[in-house]
Amino acid sequence: MKDPLAILSIKDIARAANVSHSTVSRALRNSPLVSATTAEKIKQIARESNFRVSAVGRSLATGRTHSIGVVVTTVADPFMADVVYGIEEIANAHGYSVILASSKADAEREMKLVQSFEERRVDGIIIIASVVGSVYVPVLAEMKIPIVLVNSQHPGEFAYSISISDFESSRAATRFLIQLGHSKIGFIANRYGARGNANRQEGYRQALEDAKIALRPEFVFLGDGKPEGGFQSLQHFLSLPERVTALVCFNDLTAIGVLNAAYRQKISLPDELSVIGFDDLMIASYTVPPLTTVRQPKLEMGRKATELLFNLLAGSTMERSSVFQGELILRESTAPPVRRDR
Repeated sequence: MKDPLAILSIKDIARAANVSHSTVSRALRNSPLVSATTAEKIKQIARESNFRVSAVGRSLATGRTHSIGVVVTTVADPFMADVVYGIEEIANAHGYSVILASSKADAEREMKLVQSFEERRVDGIIIIASVVGSVYVPVLAEMKIPIVLVNSQHPGEFAYSISISDFESSRAATRFLIQLGHSKIGFIANRYGARGNANRQEGYRQALEDAKIALRPEFVFLGDGKPEGGFQSLQHFLSLPERVTALVCFNDLTAIGVLNAAYRQKISLPDELSVIGFDDLMIASYTVPPLTTVRQPKLEMGRKATELLFNLLAGSTMERSSVFQGELILRESTAPPVRRDR
């Protein structure tokens, strides 16, 4: 009779499955190097024996903790959540766990989180919307832990990064409004967006210049990247002697604030005002009206950042960065301006 308290080791499982120790280890980490049939056989033996991989033991044996530290500015932002899903997907496929922390867009807190991750011996770190950015260049030499940034908001370049084409995407969005016939186009910025905001605002400015439309300072409102900022911005634009007929927003959250404010002011969208967001959050297709926006491939960006991190862990530094192109998604929040000739 089998002793229910008996504990099998990896050697025991390897013997029972008639495979090597390394094959058992790979199978329990869901490595694609092991065939599905062999992996299932090994896992079945492990389940029957209540086998659990010791993270501490594995760390001592391999010198790695099989964990990744991920820093986001806030867990409340749906954009961050989608990128993290992509990170988890690739990490889990490699048998890695993800440790999540929020920096609250504070540079000092972000650095402390990175240092705490090093103390916890994570194998690598991914930072979304970093406010420290290129400062990590000298940090890398000291820590010797690979760091990958996603949509860094810090001016300057960083060796290993994933980003969106902010300038080109914003210029394309503004150009689309101009092609619809709009010339009084406002831009709602993000005072906390730093690099991303600067590039998107420059894309907006360039599209106006290309169309020989003068840039009007009063048509630019400094928001906060949240619905509250979008809500407040509409009050500003309504107070101007000459109203805008269209708005380009830093992100979808800002645009959602605009939609809410327009509803309360009984402003018909898109008849009286066209609105474009940036991100294509899941909720963007469910707003009233559905939001025209620039789609960021959030899942793909998370996956790519994690793949880059694993390449660095494997010693490959051939690929250093990737820039994704935004895609303009047309919905019902944009239309040609209504003529009001008397």
